[in-house]
Amino acid sequence: MQILRKSRMNRGWILLGPSVDPVKSYTGIMSLLYLHKCYSENGVPEHSSESYMHVFVTGATGWVGSAVVQELIGAGHQVTGLARNPDRAVALSAAGATVCLGTLDDLSLLRRQAAAADAVIHTAFNHDFSKYAENAQQDRRVIDAMGNALLGSTKPLIVTAGVAGVAPGRVLLETDRTPQNSPNPRRSEAAALAVAEQGVRSATVRLAPSVHGAGDYGFVPLLIRLARDTGVSAYVGDGMNRWPGVHRLDAAQLYRLAVEHGAAAPVYHAIADEGVAFKDIAQVIGDQLGIPVESRERAHFGWFADFASADMPASSAHTRGVLGWRPTGPDLLSDVSQASYYE
Repeated sequence: MQILRKSRMNRGWILLGPSVDPVKSYTGIMSLLYLHKCYSENGVPEHSSESYMHVFVTGATGWVGSAVVQELIGAGHQVTGLARNPDRAVALSAAGATVCLGTLDDLSLLRRQAAAADAVIHTAFNHDFSKYAENAQQDRRVIDAMGNALLGSTKPLIVTAGVAGVAPGRVLLETDRTPQNSPNPRRSEAAALAVAEQGVRSATVRLAPSVHGAGDYGFVPLLIRLARDTGVSAYVGDGMNRWPGVHRLDAAQLYRLAVEHGAAAPVYHAIADEGVAFKDIAQVIGDQLGIPVESRERAHFGWFADFASADMPASSAHTRGVLGWRPTGPDLLSDVSQASYYE
């Protein structure tokens, strides 16, 4: 059963899903009680204007999701964010969002929150690659559950996917579809299309493999750690395989525009740099660390070899045209040159 906690100073309800231990969550909850103020008696944020929406965001404390929350609130929307960790939920609350404590396994909770919102943005995904196939199945269940909660409405559902493996070796377009025989077990985009066929207004945002910016803890920091550990900043073959990139804040703006446009297109590309040669990324890392930049066999990269050797350029021309999206953040190579990446 879902537990609700409210405070006279609480800006929003604190929602505890059935898998959250309220005793263990006490410290985080008490911190939240000092940060918030109630929106309304029934716990659902009230709209100050018809143009503003109440958006439910999964992964709201994550790298992309937290930026999406800030972008939405900055544009006047009201946000309920899913968080599994009470300590991280404090920052979410401080940003002005209503906190929903729970996990991606709390499907009944996710359905209720999706049904109560005007729009849903799904950025959460468990990136534990040791159980990637299992996490992919969990992701599909989440999309199915929230999609079913939106049946019969015009509320948009925005789902997150990537560009890897969709059209390797050529520039990926928004109109390209992921092959059904793709070896990638993640089927976020297929799940979004499936609920769309049932009448849900769903769309997929394909993220670049590098969503970069201050505080990045994704693929680029992984490459920097590998370079430090091995003493060489490496690439595979001639290093001419291409990686797209997008700044985190530009990606967040795209999610907001997609939801404000009602998920009018099935696929959007969060791509600012169409394709940066992997060797160029390695060169910047090598220059910053003062180590050699050399070609290495795939084995050098371990489990990351498929990504390090992937050629996956992508265009966002259609996305820019339909949404008016204009990325303004620094490009990938400029960002990776920043000292903050090496601290």
